[in-house]
Amino acid sequence: MKLANLVVLMTLAIVTEPTPLKLNEDGVVLVGKTRVTLDTVVAAFSEGATAEEIVEQYPSLQLADVYSVIGYYLRRKTEVDTYLKIRQERAAQVRQENEHRFNPIGIRERLMARLNHQRQS
Repeated sequence: MKLANLVVLMTLAIVTEPTPLKLNEDGVVLVGKTRVTLDTVVAAFSEGATAEEIVEQYPSLQLADVYSVIGYYLRRKTEVDTYLKIRQERAAQVRQENEHRFNPIGIRERLMARLNHQRQS
């Protein structure tokens, strides 16, 4: 049999795979089986990082997962940007609440005074 006459048939399975995103108990979207947030991956991508660079920076991520998340972001940019905006607003609110509860002004002096008091005791 001549090689030129040999026909090789190949089947390619086309399957839909779930996006590797999960919502944790705090309402934060995580990537794959990691603690890396969707926010982190999108921010890195938006700053020009490639999927490979993102995986280098966050080695717990899988390259295929990062590509999938980037695709998800590009297909649902408006929804993801809205989610990210809400997360940023919430972070700012928590920061303000913490600063109100624990005034950062003079913190160094208060900590040094406490340390000196402990050393004297």
